[in-house]
Amino acid sequence: MRRFVIISMLALFGVSMLAQELSTYRRNALVMMLVYHPEDEFGGEIYKAFDSLPIPDKYDDHSIGIRVIDNSTIRGVQSRADGYYKATYGHALTTQELQRNARFTEDLLNRNEIGKKMVAKWFGLQGNTIEDATFNTSLIQTRGQYNASDVDVDLALKTTRGLIMLSDAGEELIQNTYVLVNDITYVTAEQEAAAAKATLSVLGAVFDAVAGGNAGRQTAQLAGQIADSFTGFKVKTHSYLYQLEWNDSIAAIFYQQHYTGRPDPQKIQAFLDDKTTYRLRYVAHEYEFDKKSVLKGKYSRTELVRTICARSMDKNIVALAKQYEDFKVKTPVYAVLTSDNGRIEGYAAKIGMKEGITDGSKFQVVQRIIDPETQKTTYKYIATVKAVKGMIWDNRYNAVLEQADGATLPYTTFKKVAGGEILPGMLLIEGKYRKITE
Repeated sequence: MRRFVIISMLALFGVSMLAQELSTYRRNALVMMLVYHPEDEFGGEIYKAFDSLPIPDKYDDHSIGIRVIDNSTIRGVQSRADGYYKATYGHALTTQELQRNARFTEDLLNRNEIGKKMVAKWFGLQGNTIEDATFNTSLIQTRGQYNASDVDVDLALKTTRGLIMLSDAGEELIQNTYVLVNDITYVTAEQEAAAAKATLSVLGAVFDAVAGGNAGRQTAQLAGQIADSFTGFKVKTHSYLYQLEWNDSIAAIFYQQHYTGRPDPQKIQAFLDDKTTYRLRYVAHEYEFDKKSVLKGKYSRTELVRTICARSMDKNIVALAKQYEDFKVKTPVYAVLTSDNGRIEGYAAKIGMKEGITDGSKFQVVQRIIDPETQKTTYKYIATVKAVKGMIWDNRYNAVLEQADGATLPYTTFKKVAGGEILPGMLLIEGKYRKITE
């Protein structure tokens, strides 16, 4: 009989980074936005669905209160029309259209100073007026598991060690902050039915011309009735990923010219007036459309749209993480699984089909290490694991409602295929990760 054991390094050895990472680890930070199409019949449904969905739990929610780009207000993407180039039934976006959408969105985000708002959130900008506004590093301290003194900017600027810690926070946290803009359009059964009827009507007319009679018309009518009886709703999701630009030069401007832990109207005003330093850059695009997607179970119209949109965006996030290395998900080993006689049978992690786990998924197991001399974070390779067939958690949106296989599992089970001893709290990273040292 299998049981699982969580080895508590905290209980055995005192404060341990491994034990801390069981509950807290350094996730990428994410803002999610939607391109809203009020001109579409289901535009409002998609808007409501998106607005009700949380940020995926393997990312830190860095929401800044701006979630929607209204397509009806957009000017300047297309040369002869307003709004985004839009994927519709029968029309896939061209490479040129995708690039124009992506670059226009980058410009739109930067004109609206989204990057600056993200930096302001990282550094806890607060206050009712410029005269009493201040910054703080509480969020960085919490997400990065730093001591308060480690990220005290005033102290850090006076010591080499302190500057290294701030640099580490920048590399590990701030520069791994993203905006994901999802442009969701849809295909309905009615659209497919109309296309099917139009095609079959033409075929029927050709059949009649060749054979005579109305057999073709009867065939077209029957096929049209079958098409009309099909119910379905499928979404086309184009996701555009943008990364907050943060490096030593940008950090130096912020810490020296803008950051203040005590009221300093001049520095706060300088931050607010800065239009060029804090920017986002476009890094990747992903497209998802599953023609064969079928949902089991009974859904209301609202819940149907919500479920389909959630799963479509999750698929794009998985694909983007594989395409763009710095966007990879890092998740801790949750437990070591042992038999009653103590034999290790596998390793558990709280990720599953939502994160794209399949029978062939392989992950590197790494240990996060802080160098006592430099105070810099590095990742050391420990082992390689593979998901166990039949033991993959289906954690997709509403999987339990559908009674999907694997939906009742509490985690995904992995087996080791190479490497050394794996302990709870070590991190799993899919594929190869360039920041890992052997």
